[in-house]
Amino acid sequence: MTVGMRAGYAVLEHRGVVAVSGEDRAAFLQGLVSNDVLKVGPAHAAYALFLTPQGKFLHDFTLVDMGGALLLDPETERRADLLRRLKMYKLRSRIALEDRAESLRVAVAFGEGALAALGLPAEPGAAVPFGGGVAFTDPRLSALGARLFLPAEGIAALETAGLTRRDAADHDRLRLSLGVPEGGRDLIPEKSIPLENRLDALNAIAWDKGCYMGQELTARTKYRALIRKKLFPVTVEGPLPEPGTPVTRDGKDVGEIRSGRDGLALALLRLDDVAETAGGGPLTAGGAVLTHRVPEWDVTS
Repeated sequence: MTVGMRAGYAVLEHRGVVAVSGEDRAAFLQGLVSNDVLKVGPAHAAYALFLTPQGKFLHDFTLVDMGGALLLDPETERRADLLRRLKMYKLRSRIALEDRAESLRVAVAFGEGALAALGLPAEPGAAVPFGGGVAFTDPRLSALGARLFLPAEGIAALETAGLTRRDAADHDRLRLSLGVPEGGRDLIPEKSIPLENRLDALNAIAWDKGCYMGQELTARTKYRALIRKKLFPVTVEGPLPEPGTPVTRDGKDVGEIRSGRDGLALALLRLDDVAETAGGGPLTAGGAVLTHRVPEWDVTS
């Protein structure tokens, strides 16, 4: 998807950095989030979820260890909510929680040659020091490029590396074309189920780690094959439907639109109603016709 796209970078204003420091930082998060925090370090980042006890989505973020602290990048508008929830579980853990949105920026580098320009391999989660901060191959999917946590002065290092400043919308289009959900744009807090949104295929869940918040119900959903809906990338012919617009086929409600841009969108669709054997007319939403496909990276579909 990045073929022919000139390497560039963008600053993500909708993501901000939170730090968890102290000697218990890894053990503290290990009991709360969906991925294996004990494998996270200066050379390896991860993508993880903070779930409700019922296994429903609350927050998603990438995380990496830098300068003796685990850095997370929750959504800017919901950063305070994550900090509040983390404080609830602090108890006697020897940790400190800090909002670092003012001192560190979240950026992305993407397009043909972007990873190489930063000295990164295509291995998801691979991390290196960069620009006074850290750069890492997106742990969800290497086709998304790299993510960076940088001080304000570190942004200039991206230009020095040969990357051109781009609008964040360009990276959003790439994300949508790949079918990758993004936080509250596509996931509804306290309602969305990780496996319906293919987050297991995006390296968000460590199935071999111990207990964490929501682990029991997440595992039960997987091993009992309880998935009836999944998130699909769709192309849109006609006016782009607003998020939440029902998707219909032959007058029957079969799903719902999530985020979208420039003829691309994501839609949560009922599997039985969109299977090749289901037949029927086209999928529609509002005044648009949709064409859905299974994302190439989800080999479980």
